[in-house]
Amino acid sequence: MTDPADLRRQLASTIPTDDPAWRHALHSVPRELFLGDALFRLTGTQWEPVHRDQTDPGEWLRLVYQDTTWVTQIDGVNAADASGPMTGRPTSSSTLPSLIVRMLDLAGIRDGDKVLEIGTGTGYSTAILCDRLADERVFSVEYDEGLAAAAADHIHTAGHHPTLITADGLAGHKDGAEYDALIATCAVRHIPPAWLNQVRAGGTITTTISGWMLASGLIRLTVHDDGTATGRFTGDQIGYMLARPHERPPRPTYYQHPGRTRPTRVNPALLDNWTGHFLAQLAAPSAELMNTTSGVILVDVATGSQAWTEPAGDGWHVHQHGPLNLWDQVENALTTWQSAGSLPQSNFGMTAEPDGTQRVWLDAPDGPSWDLPI
Repeated sequence: MTDPADLRRQLASTIPTDDPAWRHALHSVPRELFLGDALFRLTGTQWEPVHRDQTDPGEWLRLVYQDTTWVTQIDGVNAADASGPMTGRPTSSSTLPSLIVRMLDLAGIRDGDKVLEIGTGTGYSTAILCDRLADERVFSVEYDEGLAAAAADHIHTAGHHPTLITADGLAGHKDGAEYDALIATCAVRHIPPAWLNQVRAGGTITTTISGWMLASGLIRLTVHDDGTATGRFTGDQIGYMLARPHERPPRPTYYQHPGRTRPTRVNPALLDNWTGHFLAQLAAPSAELMNTTSGVILVDVATGSQAWTEPAGDGWHVHQHGPLNLWDQVENALTTWQSAGSLPQSNFGMTAEPDGTQRVWLDAPDGPSWDLPI
């Protein structure tokens, strides 16, 4: 018979952390309580529901205790309600335990801290926080009413009673402020002003900055006395789902236009690089990116502008159409980066000002920079 306690110990022993309190939490919190009756497993291009009552109990527990992110909802449909394979985008998941611990370590959480978690999800990470801190020191906000109700059941079954809020997490939770740390298990296009206002001076905001190209950068910001927050990206190649209010709006059907044509100055394959992809998103923040067998396509959601590349002899041509020269914007950012030595994402940082200005900079705050969309 498979013993879940043994599986928890095995999992905890594999997670990189120097903080024994997080290992204790991984030992203590039964992850099987938080995955409910089903999860999605990606098979080819489809999400296949795996139902607990149709799976061998030992196999189910072995799935639960893999260091894996298990998707629990696709386009608002819970895995338990799916009758067969689905296509679509994940809208909720149980984050892999090693990433949960990485975020908590990065946030620098210590005993006695008061923490605001944005994105309760299944409630697993909330329970891990509760195991480390007193329940009254943990506040967690979930946008989806159904997910919030299920998470509350899971967390209470595990024996914890933190403050759980069903609301837009981008507004934080002012009734519990000020917080020592804020951790977001969703990505954002910019730091919401409420987060800056609700974290104490010297406190931290740990989140991923993402956007409509789905590039991502993990960062910890420290809030200063003047209300400014600064920090550097870690370079971890991880990503979270965008907060729902920051999600991409629907894009009209794409029709390719020849537009203005010229040779490119950089190879479009640079957008396959983690940092190059992130830079492209900074340079064209309202554009989506599509990859094809012959190049890349950029489509601006706001204006309909487009750019697409194709091979031309030993190089590439770009075609641009619409009011924005999307490829010019991206190419300028990439050449600036190359001129600085193609530094990794960990050489980038960010400043959020009290007036709402937020910019990502290269190497130093006075270096080349790109404003985030507000």
